[in-house]
Amino acid sequence: MSAAATGHAEADPSSLPRPSSSSYIIAESQSSRRPVHQQMESAAQAQLPTSHNISSGAVVATSHATTTGDASPALSKQASRNSGKEKKTRSLDYVLRSGLAGGLAGCAGKTVVAPLDRVKILFQASNPQFAKYTGSWFGLVSAVRDIKRHEGARGLFRGHSATLLRIFPYAAIKFLAYEQIRAAVIPSRDKETPFRRLIAGSMAGMTSVFFTYPLELIRVRLAFETKKTSRSSLSGAIRQIYSERVSSPKGLSSGKGTSSVAAVAADTVASTTKQVVPSSGLANFYRGFTPTLIGMFPYAGVSFLTHDTVGDWLRSPALAPYTTILGSESASSGHTHSGSWRPQLTAAAELFSGAVAGLVSQTSSYPLEVVRRRMQVGGVVGDGRRLGIAETARTIFLERGLQGFWVGLGIGYLKMIPMTATSFFVYERAKWALGI
Repeated sequence: MSAAATGHAEADPSSLPRPSSSSYIIAESQSSRRPVHQQMESAAQAQLPTSHNISSGAVVATSHATTTGDASPALSKQASRNSGKEKKTRSLDYVLRSGLAGGLAGCAGKTVVAPLDRVKILFQASNPQFAKYTGSWFGLVSAVRDIKRHEGARGLFRGHSATLLRIFPYAAIKFLAYEQIRAAVIPSRDKETPFRRLIAGSMAGMTSVFFTYPLELIRVRLAFETKKTSRSSLSGAIRQIYSERVSSPKGLSSGKGTSSVAAVAADTVASTTKQVVPSSGLANFYRGFTPTLIGMFPYAGVSFLTHDTVGDWLRSPALAPYTTILGSESASSGHTHSGSWRPQLTAAAELFSGAVAGLVSQTSSYPLEVVRRRMQVGGVVGDGRRLGIAETARTIFLERGLQGFWVGLGIGYLKMIPMTATSFFVYERAKWALGI
């Protein structure tokens, strides 16, 4: 009986959790030295249900606490990281830095392609002196040579001061708005879809063009002038645009051979038009604004979407060793970079992604850009009437057919590809240098 009791007493403690092997050996050796009846009492106490339940509960509670303790810091860390990133994006320091980076990027891109931009505007607006050069690459060279011969090398940069005056706030607002709208539309990486990228880019472009369109119109007017004797200053162009008056639409005034009913109807329409459409003033600075706003949706949206998508491809594991800068995803200059999971692309890779973005965005929005240019120069072409989108498009179609909507597209590619590539490259590098 004593042997059985001893065996039972020795078997039972093995089923209980032991703190450590050394403590168990000491306890076991001490237990073997005690009398048999004390060993039986110890075994009986070890088998009490209450003690067993308390011990099991302690083990379960300890396990649960350990699991919770391991998960809580991870969740808390992730929540802290997300809230910290959102707070940083909304901070004034981030806004100013991203705006500065965007403005510098826009100025750099426009300066690189200023001569091509001048020629493209002359082609798009069907300037009479340069209409003969459209339709061929040799025409581009001839147009550049013609401008240099009559206006000098500075003629290729005509209107560029107004361009820089416009492009800095335009690009600053566009990139700044994109960062803010992107943070709101795409709060986490798992919600980053092509549609959300498109919406963020489109809204950013529409926001920037709303605030800077009058400067764009002034720049186009300065670039459109070609006569050597009519060099308008910036203030002169502003006064001219402001003082332009809208003439009555053709065919709405009464004349010989028209019935009295038609004459009265025409006079009524003409008077109503004068009341609804301002004849001059600030409204002149928004000629072509509607097609610009419509065209900005595919242009800016597709541009940002394509750039980010191509950037993702270049950052794929197969290409990353050749297209990314080693260690660029870590902090630099004491700043924690937003979106640190996106390593910095090399110069060649970044320029390539920007070039593809420029190619795709230019193709998708070019017809609306041609319509916009024709509306912008409406005050100095034809009878000065302010044409709508449909009427301007009809005029272009009647003059040149469908290919009229693609006049200057080759120059558009030649200009947009390096400009967009330079803009995105300078923007990404400026963000990196500024610690954002």
